[in-house]
Amino acid sequence: MSSAADSAHQTPSAPQATSSDEQRKAGSTQDQKLKLQNTPGASGDRVQYATPGGTQPNTPPPDFGQQPKRILGIMPNYRAVSANVRPAPPTVGEKFKIATQNSFDYSAFIFAGIDAEPLYIAKSYPTLGNGWSGYSQYYWRSFTDKAVGNYMTDFLIPTITHEDSRYFTLGKGRKLYRAYYAISRLLITPNDEGYNTLNLSEIVGKGAQAGLGNFYYPSTATSGAWTMTEQRWLEQLGRDGLTNIFREFWPDITTHVLHMKPPNP
Repeated sequence: MSSAADSAHQTPSAPQATSSDEQRKAGSTQDQKLKLQNTPGASGDRVQYATPGGTQPNTPPPDFGQQPKRILGIMPNYRAVSANVRPAPPTVGEKFKIATQNSFDYSAFIFAGIDAEPLYIAKSYPTLGNGWSGYSQYYWRSFTDKAVGNYMTDFLIPTITHEDSRYFTLGKGRKLYRAYYAISRLLITPNDEGYNTLNLSEIVGKGAQAGLGNFYYPSTATSGAWTMTEQRWLEQLGRDGLTNIFREFWPDITTHVLHMKPPNP
């Protein structure tokens, strides 16, 4: 009787952690490590891509740095990857798709006209003429510039060099550092294995775009052919740098200025 009573008054021992509990804790710890490792722009970082099936290696991303597919419902934003999101590395087909989407989106026809306007006003190529006929000569060249640049930068060169030309959003931190990071992506991009490398897709791609322009821009330009090629190259690099900055801060503008709900990840 006494032994039964003693056992009844014994303090129940704490339940032993099950293997599933241990696995859950281990998984949580691993997720935290991955978050630290996957911060874009970190020294010696490597992009942790998703598995081939598309499973994210991270926990679901927070609501900062979320990139929409279109900015203001007009500008295509297919090259931007939201902060803390790691998709699978792009296949050759996906690289081709991004280039095609950017080249033949309806907005591309609008922006070609905007790009052609200052060249037409400045009479950068006098032999192209005046009036609507002359403007159309600038227009189709501006459209071709953009399309050639997209296919070079987003498809052909990154396919050869095995690079990922997408922009990986930083999404948080000091504004000056984020601006520096955005511009630095002109020179740095991950390869298809996730390691940072020299961004040949951008540098060589835009250079090829500028060089190929010599086949359809007049050779009797007011400046020498090489000077005009160099100008087009630097203009495209500068434009992409500004676009990266705009992409980086667009989620902040959406949330804090326009007071719009971030897009679903």
